[in-house]
Amino acid sequence: MLVKWETGGENITPRPGNQAALDTMLATAGPAVQERFATLITERAAEDQDARAEQLLRRDTQYIKSPVDGKLMVPVEEGIFLSGPDNTPTWTEAYLIDVYPTTNADYARFVRITGHSAPQHWTNGKCPDSIFDHPVVWVTWHDAAAYAEWAGKSLPTGQQWEKAARGTKGRSYPWGDAPTAAKCNVLDSGIERTTPVSRYQSGVSPYGVFDMCGNTWEWCATETQPARHELKGSAFTSPFTRAAPSLKNDANATMSDNDTGFRCVSARV
Repeated sequence: MLVKWETGGENITPRPGNQAALDTMLATAGPAVQERFATLITERAAEDQDARAEQLLRRDTQYIKSPVDGKLMVPVEEGIFLSGPDNTPTWTEAYLIDVYPTTNADYARFVRITGHSAPQHWTNGKCPDSIFDHPVVWVTWHDAAAYAEWAGKSLPTGQQWEKAARGTKGRSYPWGDAPTAAKCNVLDSGIERTTPVSRYQSGVSPYGVFDMCGNTWEWCATETQPARHELKGSAFTSPFTRAAPSLKNDANATMSDNDTGFRCVSARV
């Protein structure tokens, strides 16, 4: 059967019993095997949204629910991590970070309760149902900071964001060191729009944080110069070469675009 499957490739549809056995083998395999599998399905995973493959590669994580906006957060322990392109040892205190970027649905609740202005791409100030689980965009740094204050949280510093994306050992990407563009929504993927924040389950970070490469740039608290703030993560408009979490970008705090959003952190662990 193995020879038959290898010869037929993606044209083969195994019987349910054989498929279940293959799924079990993959789910219990080591990281090297799962990485090879992810590489083999990269193109399909990006273009066809292979939910079954993504679920098999998902990591299990302990979540904490934020009391105000209800978003899931994960703890990041205090300690040293390797930061920046040169992997400089850097200390952070412990904190919680949102598992997912702030979605349109999250932001709609904030707008409804506070009366804050809605993003320009919403129809008549209302979030379209088709993008409720996509990251909110067309928000300035000031909009992001206002949401964070309402939620009792803050925007992450560039270092907090990077540690949550790379882990402590200096991974090149959230999932490891392999440059696998199909584990995130970048220009190379050819999707050309935002995607649901839970889409890329095989691309999560060591802490279980999603979308730390691609989908949208994310505002950080770190000020690079007066009135300019750091952006991290790249976006669906960016080539994969800009997706490494160690890289830096920035923008004026008044900038908003169709590829820029945010997530929050909290000091309460």
